[in-house]
Amino acid sequence: MKHMTQAVTTLLVLGGSGDLASRLLLPALGDLLTSEPQRRVTLIGAGSEDWTDVHWRHVVRTSFATMKAKGPAVDDLLKKTHYIRADVTKADDLSRLLEACEGTPALYFALPPAIAAMACKALEKVSLPPKTVLALEKPFGTDRRSAIALNAQLAKLVPEDQVQRVDHFLGNSTVLNLLGLRFANRILEPVWNSDHIQRVDVIYDETLALEGRARYYDKAGALIDMIQSHLLQVLAVIAMEAPSTLSSQDLRDAKGAVLRATRVWNDSPLESSRRGRYTAGTVGREKVPSYVDEPGVDPSRETETLAEATFQIDTWRWAGVPFTLRSGKAIGERRREIVVTFRPAPHVPTGLRGAHQPTKLRLMLAPDTMSLELNINGPGDPDVIERASLTADFGPGQLRAYGEVLAGVLDSDPALSVRGDTAVECWRIVAPILKEWSEGKVPLDSYRAGSMGPSGWIGIG
Repeated sequence: MKHMTQAVTTLLVLGGSGDLASRLLLPALGDLLTSEPQRRVTLIGAGSEDWTDVHWRHVVRTSFATMKAKGPAVDDLLKKTHYIRADVTKADDLSRLLEACEGTPALYFALPPAIAAMACKALEKVSLPPKTVLALEKPFGTDRRSAIALNAQLAKLVPEDQVQRVDHFLGNSTVLNLLGLRFANRILEPVWNSDHIQRVDVIYDETLALEGRARYYDKAGALIDMIQSHLLQVLAVIAMEAPSTLSSQDLRDAKGAVLRATRVWNDSPLESSRRGRYTAGTVGREKVPSYVDEPGVDPSRETETLAEATFQIDTWRWAGVPFTLRSGKAIGERRREIVVTFRPAPHVPTGLRGAHQPTKLRLMLAPDTMSLELNINGPGDPDVIERASLTADFGPGQLRAYGEVLAGVLDSDPALSVRGDTAVECWRIVAPILKEWSEGKVPLDSYRAGSMGPSGWIGIG
């Protein structure tokens, strides 16, 4: 998956005047161009705001400055970039935008899901240049049926390998770190199965609260925003069989096979899922209002800000191993890690005293590090077992996650994007949980902002 340098390519950001573009996409583009000074990209921003080219360049420069972006590729882009006011749901406006593009265009839909779907519908009436890439942000659809419909719509526009369903959790560094750790070390792969692994937990707890995202988040919640969109993809990388190559086809085939075999643990959302919502509290030194009092929130939706769900994978390798995925907002301590808990040793010789805890492999995300927790004889009494950790730092990677995403988009390399059938499978997996939650069969617990979650919840990992 080495990034390739192409001839002139135009990155057309639909929704260029929005928060996603200025906060994530443009800084990532500056990072990419600094890292690859030979790359040449023409950038066009499109949106409903009545911006001038001068204002657009100011936005781009400001975003680039957050990454200290510099070099010939950055200078070249800033000279040529411009902004076009357009209604991206209208075919005539989309045609006008495409006419302004040089070379092979990549359309990045930095738009709410409903608007992105309308823009895709309008593109039916537009003549797309050969090899046009369409990059869409999550969530991909709002349920299984809408994801299938959107796949069908996209298939009318371009071939599947020209569609990139963006998931920055599948950044090149994180994926390759997991693959390298598993498949390049003979000591690990023989025990990477249900004979030796007791459980797997994927935790992504944030100290951030709503942060003004009510318009999107209050209709999604933690289950859709994180578990359906991101953490199931992480599960797939952890559990997949070894791909023959790192090509997009082999990687995405391996992930798809895992997700087709994944379902809610014991088919019981009541037993295998939990949800919570934060109340007023303090995270660090910052006071956080109750979620229901945040601007734009509709309390009647009963949107969860903390979700936890356990799944099973019906394959020989993983039969009987629970995979628990959890993500929450306004949690007292940021925690982003994969925890692989191995089964206890079958027999510890009589005479060895102390706690015989299971071996745990912890893979921390952003920054990527790992630790292997082992039982050893302590430095004092040799008959007493103590705990030790072997640690390693994977390093920050050449690019940040969104920079890697953009490199894949500009290089027409879909290896790290979500394939259409996989997006549908993720909705299928969480559908039983969404149904029982909507019917009130799983209670909505409360937790104080700044706490570790609802009282009575047993921690995982």
